[in-house]
Amino acid sequence: MHVVFLKFGPNKAQASQWMAGHKQWIQDGIRDGVFLLAGSLDSAQGGAILAVKLTTEEVVARVQADPFVAHGVVVPEIHGIAPSSMAEGFAALAA
Repeated sequence: MHVVFLKFGPNKAQASQWMAGHKQWIQDGIRDGVFLLAGSLDSAQGGAILAVKLTTEEVVARVQADPFVAHGVVVPEIHGIAPSSMAEGFAALAA
């Protein structure tokens, strides 16, 4: 399981240009069952994604395919998590 932070980068002003592709990239991840959630960070800092079922290398490759990342709108920060406890029902989503 990974948490991906997408913090605004040097080309933040170009966000509208790449927004449609970024939204499609998120929807593709959700459709593929590898993104459980995606949303904005507080104070308009960027966004975050909870990714499951992927190795670190697969997460990195998938994140690099985000048009926002490819065009410097955001800078990714990927953190792996090894859960030691989960709410009932969550384990089935993350497996």
